[in-house]
Amino acid sequence: MKSTFSLYNFSFLILFGVALYVFYSCATLKPEPKTFIQEGLASWYGPEFHGRPTSSREIFNMHDLTAAHPTLPFGTYVMVTNLYNGQSVIVRINDRGPFVPGRIIDLSYAAARVIGAIGPGVIPVRLEVLRDISPSPRLPDYYIQLGAFIIEANAQKLYNELKSKYPDVFISIYKTDQTIYYRVRIKAKDREQAMRLAQILSEEGHPVLIIEE
Repeated sequence: MKSTFSLYNFSFLILFGVALYVFYSCATLKPEPKTFIQEGLASWYGPEFHGRPTSSREIFNMHDLTAAHPTLPFGTYVMVTNLYNGQSVIVRINDRGPFVPGRIIDLSYAAARVIGAIGPGVIPVRLEVLRDISPSPRLPDYYIQLGAFIIEANAQKLYNELKSKYPDVFISIYKTDQTIYYRVRIKAKDREQAMRLAQILSEEGHPVLIIEE
């Protein structure tokens, strides 16, 4: 009886030890969220877009520390470092772009000025997302907007021009207290398709705006 009790305790201790090992191993090996780091070319934009709506519907202010990025969620804060001189600036993503191959971010005039990018125009940079102050990513719907008209006939004309090549084009009506806007849009299934469509339409001469809702 005594030996049976000892064997039972020994078996229990082995099982308990295995359980502890598995638990702490899982806890130790749990992967940490990856930090988003990207290197490439940065450009900047300013007076010609000042006061105009961005892709996030926020009005662009060239004196704010903001930027346009092709894919990062709106509201994301990014540390941008000029690889020429080591100067850095924190910007908030509120727009889409740039739509030029090789460029990864479009800085506001204010942000470009902080890191010495105004003169060169295009500089090599490193981007690092500041996860602690950035919002959690979500999955929005994507649209390419090619115009917002107060005259319905003008929206209908553009719609008719696009329909044969872009079957997903449609007219979205948006009402304010004083005005009705007829917005010509193309629905994209995801962010990647929205970027491809924006580039194609831009090359065709259309003014494009990527909308995330």
